[in-house]
Amino acid sequence: MDFEKKINNFLNYLKVVKNASDHTTRNYLIDLKYFTQFLKKKFKKENINISSINKWTLRSYLASLYDQKLKSRSIMRKISTLRSFFNYLMKEKIIKENPLDEIDSPKKQQAFPNAINYSQIEHLFNMPDTSNYLGLRDKVIMEVLYSSGLRLSELVLLDKKDLDEKNNLLNIYGKGKKQRIVPITNTAKNWLKKYLDHKSRFEDNKINKKQKNDKALFLNKFGERITVRSIDRNFKKYLLKSDLDLKITPHTIRHTIATHWLENGMDLKTIQILLGHTNLATTTMYTQVSSKLKRKVYDKTHPRA
Repeated sequence: MDFEKKINNFLNYLKVVKNASDHTTRNYLIDLKYFTQFLKKKFKKENINISSINKWTLRSYLASLYDQKLKSRSIMRKISTLRSFFNYLMKEKIIKENPLDEIDSPKKQQAFPNAINYSQIEHLFNMPDTSNYLGLRDKVIMEVLYSSGLRLSELVLLDKKDLDEKNNLLNIYGKGKKQRIVPITNTAKNWLKKYLDHKSRFEDNKINKKQKNDKALFLNKFGERITVRSIDRNFKKYLLKSDLDLKITPHTIRHTIATHWLENGMDLKTIQILLGHTNLATTTMYTQVSSKLKRKVYDKTHPRA
């Protein structure tokens, strides 16, 4: 029984049947390759028989992950991947018993989102030099992230047609390719319009002769759709220039606007919809990190406040 072939079948099942994103499928592949290498080392052979994997094998694997001092979150993801894989094998009647049934997942460590204050947002957003085309683009990216609380993976997928300029709306494709419509501020829209109308978008590309992407909203210096990695790299440059906390990331902007929405009176259900959270519990975590909100609630409810 070809173990690695079963993995390929499983990944294909995720794509075709479960409509999993490329990002999700890639993470599953990474985790399953990691597990495969462990099995080859443990059994000292290249071809692994699925029937030889039992709860003791998995406990040994779990122990090895702890020995490597991996973070709890990483271990949870690897176990979750295996749980999905073995559930698939059960569903396809490839195995009769799930060896993970008696394995408990490690407890999740509560990680509260990092958020910054509005003055820090303004300071950071002033770092790009908007007198040049690429600096303008980076400023607009920051404004759009803060305007609508997008994930980077959602922002890079934006096409020009996804902007409804008349109604100040963006059409977003989120996790699991779920679609949602989110509002955009006038500030962000005006910066976007300035970027889209910039003459450099229409000049001949002297660096790379390939035709420019005429659909994507945000382009790299070669005229192609910008990537998450490029945005991360540029963001670090501005962060160093700003002298702000180096732990701030583009995702911090998403956490920040969610916290600011909450502090200014937006209800959790609306925030959930805007952020594209499947579970309201995910959105509720913002109530744990806002000291300003806690103070407001305290002052409003305490008889002697």
